[in-house]
Amino acid sequence: MHIYMLLSHFTAMGGAFFSQPWRTVPNTNQENLDFMENYKPHNYEATHLRILLHGPVGAGKSSFINSVDSVLKGRITSQAPTDATSGGSFTMRYKTYKIRQDSGGTYSFVLNDLMGLEERANTGVHMEDLKLALSGHVREGYQFNPKVRMQTGDQFYNPSPTLNDRVHVLVSVIPAASISLLSQEVAKKMRDVRLAASEMGIPQMAILTKVDEACPQVQKDINNVYKSKYLKEQVDKYSEILGLPLNCIFLVKNYETDISTNEGIDALILCALRQMISFGEDYLNNLLIADDMP
Repeated sequence: MHIYMLLSHFTAMGGAFFSQPWRTVPNTNQENLDFMENYKPHNYEATHLRILLHGPVGAGKSSFINSVDSVLKGRITSQAPTDATSGGSFTMRYKTYKIRQDSGGTYSFVLNDLMGLEERANTGVHMEDLKLALSGHVREGYQFNPKVRMQTGDQFYNPSPTLNDRVHVLVSVIPAASISLLSQEVAKKMRDVRLAASEMGIPQMAILTKVDEACPQVQKDINNVYKSKYLKEQVDKYSEILGLPLNCIFLVKNYETDISTNEGIDALILCALRQMISFGEDYLNNLLIADDMP
């Protein structure tokens, strides 16, 4: 009985492993880095692909943007402001982040950050504002008001969004260890956003962050991430909550305490980012095909 209790505690803390990874990650990051460097949308109406991050407060949305920037620059950066102590949403305005290339240009994808979702009424991003952002009606710099949705007469309301203004892939972000603690209210909001995106044809995926905090063995070695039974269980749970297919959910560790980049952490971020771009590119291509049809 004592051994069983120890084993159960070990498993609960994320210590049990599969003998083989349940998802493979490339041994080298160069192919994915080259893909990011050379990517251009095939749809001639789009100069960039827009990725919108959403999720609960403190999930790591802004940190993921910084982590993507860090991976592509090969050093730790802090383009998107983050906060570890406020308890509420630190992101108050709609902001587009572009990442500069060594050549002087920018990558052909952008990431958008917005106010986090919260459980209580009149807190967090207003759901209607989030839906307006999906369709490109929210202009850069709009300050979110949890109590009042954006009005059509607002100076930040975009009445005629172009394809560039619209969101091309929606990504939900949540800490891996918080899935069991996700309130029904926040889960419902996330499902509502997913439904709105589906009605617009926008593809969706998810990233589970802070995998090192969820699993001590992953904290010791990031390469254990897709061997962890505990993390696989969290992916399965999140798939059930949101209805996302398992191959649309990725595990990542953001650069939050590190002072230099790491190949293993980079690999997880690049795999997730490449899938975001692939899904978004499929969406843009489908629009192009629809436009060409008689």
